[in-house]
Amino acid sequence: RALLPAADEADDQPTLDLLTQRLDIHEKTAWMLRSLLED
Repeated sequence: RALLPAADEADDQPTLDLLTQRLDIHEKTAWMLRSLLED
């Protein structure tokens, strides 16, 4: 997440897209793991 502002400031769209996709995947995986551990 710390890299998002730097990539935005540099107007580096491919890096922003890559970071956004990876964050989405990691957040989804973390949600699924938390969900499984609650049971």
